[in-house]
Amino acid sequence: MAARVLWRTRCKLTLKNVLPRGRFYSTSSEQSKLKWSYVHGQSPISPRGITIGNLLQERVELSPEKEVVVFCSQNIRKTYTQFLEEVDQLAAGLVSLGLERGDRVGIWGPNSYEWVLTQYATARAGLILVNINPQYKEQELQFALSKVACKAIILSEKFKDQNYYEILRSVVPELSDSSPGDIKCQRLPNLKILVTMGDHSYNGGFKFGDVLKAATTAGCRDILDLQRKLQFDDPINIQFTSGTTGVPKGATLSHHNIVNNSFFMGHRLGYHTQESRICVPVPIYHCFGMVMASLCTITHGVKCVYPGPGFDAGTTLKAVADEKCTSLYGVPTMFIDMLNHPDFDQYDLTSLSTGIMAGSPCPVEVMLQVNEKMHMPQVTVAYGTTENSPVTFQTMRDDNLEKRTSTVGRPLDHVEAKVVDEDGNMVAVGTRGELYIRGINVMLGYWDEPEKTAEVISESRWYSTGDTAIIDEEGFCKIVGRIKDLIIRGGENVYPLEIEDVLYKHPQIKDVQIVGVPDKRLGEEICAWIQVKEGQQVTAEEVKDFCKGKLAKYKVPRYISFVEEYPLTVTGKVQKYKIREAASKELGLGNVFS
Repeated sequence: MAARVLWRTRCKLTLKNVLPRGRFYSTSSEQSKLKWSYVHGQSPISPRGITIGNLLQERVELSPEKEVVVFCSQNIRKTYTQFLEEVDQLAAGLVSLGLERGDRVGIWGPNSYEWVLTQYATARAGLILVNINPQYKEQELQFALSKVACKAIILSEKFKDQNYYEILRSVVPELSDSSPGDIKCQRLPNLKILVTMGDHSYNGGFKFGDVLKAATTAGCRDILDLQRKLQFDDPINIQFTSGTTGVPKGATLSHHNIVNNSFFMGHRLGYHTQESRICVPVPIYHCFGMVMASLCTITHGVKCVYPGPGFDAGTTLKAVADEKCTSLYGVPTMFIDMLNHPDFDQYDLTSLSTGIMAGSPCPVEVMLQVNEKMHMPQVTVAYGTTENSPVTFQTMRDDNLEKRTSTVGRPLDHVEAKVVDEDGNMVAVGTRGELYIRGINVMLGYWDEPEKTAEVISESRWYSTGDTAIIDEEGFCKIVGRIKDLIIRGGENVYPLEIEDVLYKHPQIKDVQIVGVPDKRLGEEICAWIQVKEGQQVTAEEVKDFCKGKLAKYKVPRYISFVEEYPLTVTGKVQKYKIREAASKELGLGNVFS
């Protein structure tokens, strides 16, 4: 062991001496201007060929007593040594329940220490973590668990208006009469194990703390031995995404995908050059929190500070000030809320310097205030998709304001991008077309859906994003629209078909079309154009009430218009872009992609 630690220490020192501290791109004066819309992320650094579990172990050997996570609302602080010990206890405990390598384990709840423990424990045990949106309702939960055949689910007790156990019991009524570890559910025959966070006991479930205690010395030793068998190309995480078409699909990501995405994204933020502390108010169930934040604790040795279970502007500002965070993440909406908090001036944010703003376009005035009032002159903008682990483009810390507000930067290291026309031919720079991505970040595929995978990933491994983009002669990318109708509301992907399917079941509704319209705070809001059945009447409030309990809150339409007809093509196809334009004009909201 001593020799291995010494070798790693030498490697660390060598890397520290040779890694560039600045950008990996030549400036425009050092390279010829691009002519075609193809660019790749140049890098002198090789990708990391290592699993999450082994990388965690390496980090513990390098910095055993350094703090790794802080959960402010739970009053929890852990060093790397303490963290690894509990990770392996949980991993061994899960295996003792009958879980085996490759089994899918769902996790459902807001940000918590237990969530992060589960993230790493499943990786160490060779289990595939299935991220479930904390806002899901009964129908959405059942779909997710069934789609990937989850054998176990770990859930929180409650959050806001969500009672997770009661929602699960509505899907699995057999829970009331089930023995822990032996659930027999007609709807979900693969689901056998329930683990609940918190101190309360629930019918049919194990307590999280008891699973931790169930670990034996031999079980933990088996987890340690397992690390030699796991491979970095193994699937390790499934995240549900609507992508650009159809109902939610399980984007399946490997160790290699997300470790390297975190590694190179963190490099662009300079985490390898200084001690960094990330404030993480974004949800961990999403790639933003799980890959771009949590995994940075092992890819760069940063400390992650989690203010609370969900975003709150005040608690986030307090966490930054109390923990002297150097980096802060959020969607533009979050930054807007923090800047407008009544006690904003009372918090000392001078420790900040950088961070990430992603999820939707950043208004220039917001970026200016973040730079100046929040002391974040080096904040970066990132763009990506869940299918791409998620980051594909990111600005540099020293890119100018214009580039950080009008573009999403240049490709991440070892990532290729091109823009093509309708025939799949690459276009000249400055020309609009569909954005394609290829590289170490592209997912393995959609879980158990080879046909859907083939629709978005070509034989040559190019992933079609469905986004319309322009690449300029310096390699910067501007997202100018979406080929499909995906709505991004406050960083959440919303696919209109899901909402339309629910509203079609309303007895008074004849037809419905869902579009996204611009919103200054959230980027986009949801608008419904509804045709009512002849002789029937329904109000906007009744429509919204109908959605409650069937859809997560963020999917319920804010704007509802009752119309007689839709704009159609000559073949009778609804022209959603015309609905979007008309709705935006009628509501006085401007252009969606301005």
